[in-house]
Amino acid sequence: MKILFIGDIVGKPGRRAVRELLPGIVEERRIDFVIANCENSAAGLGVTAEIVEELYGARIDVLTSGNHIWDKKEVMEFVDDYETLLRPANYPEGTPGRGSVVKPTPGGIHVGVINLAGRVFMHPLDCPFRTAEREIEKMKQKAHVIIVDMHAEATSEKIAMGWYLDGRVTAVLGTHTHVQTADDRILPGGTAYITDVGMTGPFDSVIGIKKEAILQRFLLQIPNKFEVAKRDVRLQGVVVEIAPDGRAHCVERLNVSLRGSEADFES
Repeated sequence: MKILFIGDIVGKPGRRAVRELLPGIVEERRIDFVIANCENSAAGLGVTAEIVEELYGARIDVLTSGNHIWDKKEVMEFVDDYETLLRPANYPEGTPGRGSVVKPTPGGIHVGVINLAGRVFMHPLDCPFRTAEREIEKMKQKAHVIIVDMHAEATSEKIAMGWYLDGRVTAVLGTHTHVQTADDRILPGGTAYITDVGMTGPFDSVIGIKKEAILQRFLLQIPNKFEVAKRDVRLQGVVVEIAPDGRAHCVERLNVSLRGSEADFES
């Protein structure tokens, strides 16, 4: 089987890339299951219920997130309503939402998805390594395939998670930094790994945001409004091919440009 994991969707340009490019990718590559990180899909920060429905309608099976999941305050009103909208599993007990899910493909293969957040240069959440152990134990009798979204800043923390879970999950796929890395590989135990799957959104930008705003922040060190950029829109992610025993045997980076993306988009 094949799973497509789409990198962090940024704003309206990213959502348009998903809407227009995903059907062709699914058909051409015979994708069985689609996962995407949605934490930046609402004007670059957070997600709304309307956008969740839009992304499900675009043929995405599970939505993961990260530290920006809470940026739109209305998320608290609907995060419990969607079984397949995940926030990191290592938030403290009692936090709204879910950190993992098991969902069958149309062919009847049960796919487990675990969302984790790193702690290096990020919020001091519960230990992602111990949380991963707990979540794997919960779903290993139900899920034939387990995919981990490791949403983290530090490359070392992501790589460490890959080695820690090698042979116990199908893939450990990094998100959060929006820059696709060139270290996609299959670890010795059969786990697919990449430090960051990349970004789906405008690349004439600084990780999706208008360059001018970011440059002012760096030069002047004062807060200013971040706006999603509009040009050079691409869909990035990885395709993981999985053997019948649940181990990965191929992971391939994906970088597809949206034609006409020189036109302006609303964020």
